[in-house]
Amino acid sequence: MPTPQTLEQADAQRERVKQMRSEAEQRYTTEQTACYKKFLVSSCLDDAKKRYTRTMIEARKLDIPAREFQRDAKRADVEAKEAQRAADLPRRESEQKEQAENYRATEATRAAARDKKRADKAVKAAEGRRKREAEQVKRQARQEKRAKKDAERAAKKAREAAKAEAKAAAEADVSRRSGPAQ
Repeated sequence: MPTPQTLEQADAQRERVKQMRSEAEQRYTTEQTACYKKFLVSSCLDDAKKRYTRTMIEARKLDIPAREFQRDAKRADVEAKEAQRAADLPRRESEQKEQAENYRATEATRAAARDKKRADKAVKAAEGRRKREAEQVKRQARQEKRAKKDAERAAKKAREAAKAEAKAAAEADVSRRSGPAQ
């Protein structure tokens, strides 16, 4: 029962055990088939079974130390990783705090930029409303001015029409008075 000193030795020993078991099973199957051709079948089968069992016991004796070594190596590896993780814990915590602070600072900067953008947008919207209101006032003034001019033109036309009517009436009156004299 050699005890392995490295994982490679343990792996190699377990591989040998696997081969031993495979060969023992093949040999046992072959011997069983041969035993059925002999006269003393039971005695032959018993002998084959004993050889098979002896080989399996030897294989188990080789396998147990290799498995224990692998298990111990894995346990030591896990413990080393846990110890490393425990040792790295303060550094990781400080990194996480730093990342959190950077994230908060970045988010605060982004929030300030968003707020500034909203404020700029509100200012532009207010300027736009003032412009529209000023344009509306100018448009209203132009419409009132145009309406006033239109009213003045209409009044002037009405005066001219009244003058022309008065003149036509005066001419008609003159022609009636001077009328049939011809």
